[in-house]
Amino acid sequence: MAEAANITYNTDVDGLVRRINRFITEIFLAQSSGLSKTAAFDVTRMSSYTKAIRQYVAWVVSVPLLDLPETGPRPITLGSNPVIPQMENESMYDVAILLELARDELINSQSSRMSSNLIKFDQSRLTAILDKVDNFIAGFISTVDPLDLPESSPMTEITGAGLGGV
Repeated sequence: MAEAANITYNTDVDGLVRRINRFITEIFLAQSSGLSKTAAFDVTRMSSYTKAIRQYVAWVVSVPLLDLPETGPRPITLGSNPVIPQMENESMYDVAILLELARDELINSQSSRMSSNLIKFDQSRLTAILDKVDNFIAGFISTVDPLDLPESSPMTEITGAGLGGV
């Protein structure tokens, strides 16, 4: 997969990228990531991530494009993108990959060169990916999981527990 750029000029794209990266990390560190069964609580969490992204986008496009003659365009260095490991839970892996695609499309979009907001075409691309994630969760994960895979499991190492307290 082609690497996404490491900068944006858009404060709203930066906010979306940070959130998407955090959600990707949550997915591959989830309890279900090491199983063929996606637990109900992890399904609920993944659905809440797409809902949060949608709400953030709704807020971004509900406010006017900012006129920033003294500060825009200003490069914003993006944080490191999480590397998605191979997971035993192929469905959660698929969701993480779709979110990665959404993130990379945003980073490399025309909107990323603006100081704020999203161009409607970039918003539509993001919405289409989120629709696909939601449809996958409802139409596949929730109806097919768990699978009995005694001959091919385990396929991968455990991805690890969530981060402990500080």
